[in-house]
Amino acid sequence: MTPAASRETHKLMDRLPPVRGRLTADAPLHKMTWFRTGGPAEALFRPADVEDLAAFLAKTPGDVPITVLGVGSNVLVRDGGVRGVVIRLQGAFAALSVEKDRVRAGAGAFGLAVSNAAQEAGLAGLEFLSGIPGGVGGAVRMNAGAYGSEVKDVLVSATALDRSGQRHELALDNLGYAYRHSSLPKDWIVTEAVFRGAPGDPAAIAARMTEIAEKRTTTQPIKGRTGGSTFKNPGGADTTGVKAWRLIEEAGCRGLSVGDAQVSEKHCNFLLNKNQATAQEIESLGEIIISRVKVKTGVNLEWEIERIGETRYD
Repeated sequence: MTPAASRETHKLMDRLPPVRGRLTADAPLHKMTWFRTGGPAEALFRPADVEDLAAFLAKTPGDVPITVLGVGSNVLVRDGGVRGVVIRLQGAFAALSVEKDRVRAGAGAFGLAVSNAAQEAGLAGLEFLSGIPGGVGGAVRMNAGAYGSEVKDVLVSATALDRSGQRHELALDNLGYAYRHSSLPKDWIVTEAVFRGAPGDPAAIAARMTEIAEKRTTTQPIKGRTGGSTFKNPGGADTTGVKAWRLIEEAGCRGLSVGDAQVSEKHCNFLLNKNQATAQEIESLGEIIISRVKVKTGVNLEWEIERIGETRYD
């Protein structure tokens, strides 16, 4: 960090309210993302609980940028890091409970944890969440989906805090869901979600989850440093539509590299950090793919991975 950047960070910390959780200046983010690259957060806040988060939002000046970082799976932090405050929801935000046919999950819970809780309770229909490499908060915001199902198919309601710390209870119909999209305001933070399952045989549910895990292992580079699916399918959720990976392959991009960033040979809608790739290398590789697919097929691919932060940290 340059002296000027250090001074600005200290000014920011002086403007932030006291918290019960952890508030850290100039916090590295690369170890918190699955790509394992990118710059630091000017400030990182790990709230103790929802009340701590709400109080922080209510008292933080409105001109301070706030960014939420989930479990780090579907995000690329640029090399310049993230200005303002990055909020990481862990601990109390990963809580799970089951009542009758519903699973209540904190925004920091993994999709796999939700599926496991449902399986143990004999609730079917949530198995697909085990195949989504991410957390509940991000899944609710982007209407995540896999293996023929989407969040909108099983969500009952979600809870979110707005920038002022005000709590909002949102029914499914309030979320404006479409393919990998919701109408949630960008500055609202999802804190919890309730999913509905259907009575089922725990053994059959477990078998379906095993099937999904095996398919992921066979078809995706799940052991590599990757952010998951890079681009949205132009065909949307329709399983008979055009698939991004096929367009990338047709454009001759399988195995393509920029520095240490590479298109996966196993599944070419996944980008990999093969060694010490910078975020710029990964993003540049993605833009090359977009350009080549456009030239080859006429289709404009859209990023599914969220790219946050600055290209440089001055």
